[in-house]
Amino acid sequence: MLIEVRWHGRGGQGIVTVSRLLAQAALLDGKYVQAFPEFGPERRGAPVTGYTRISDEPITIHSQIYNPHIVVVVDPTLIGKVDVTRGLVSKGLIVAHSEKSPKELKEILGLSDARIYTVNAMRISLDILGRPIYNTAMLGALLKAAPLAKMESLTKVIAERFPGPIGEKNIAVIKRAYEEARGIE
Repeated sequence: MLIEVRWHGRGGQGIVTVSRLLAQAALLDGKYVQAFPEFGPERRGAPVTGYTRISDEPITIHSQIYNPHIVVVVDPTLIGKVDVTRGLVSKGLIVAHSEKSPKELKEILGLSDARIYTVNAMRISLDILGRPIYNTAMLGALLKAAPLAKMESLTKVIAERFPGPIGEKNIAVIKRAYEEARGIE
């Protein structure tokens, strides 16, 4: 089964990195993967879209993702400014960095049949990293909502990408976001 994920954030928030980390973790699990970005204006703070495809079979598609199964909103300020739900499949999944409850966000987005998960990724990253870098927190929330990779694989990829204390802290961020993410069907 092919799962397509679209990531929304801003330049400098690690959207490209996080889409690749998910793909690398799924690859360790024996899946076929693709991860690639789409840039608008290439400047810090501009909206950025990242894509991840994960499949049990070889992937023959080599295009942007138009109808994602899952949308991950890393930057909550994009909600209402960018159509983050564009093309989302019926009964799709939204995982959003938000202080709002899944029910509140579902109403704001006007979605009737989507599943919604939210997590306060900023609070988690400030508590653990001491900085507002919350892309890895969104990986934890995503794994809670949709087990696209094993937690062990993701923590291994994080430890390799960010060796030492930074990696250990990012793993703690992922695990806490996994625990704190809440969803609604």
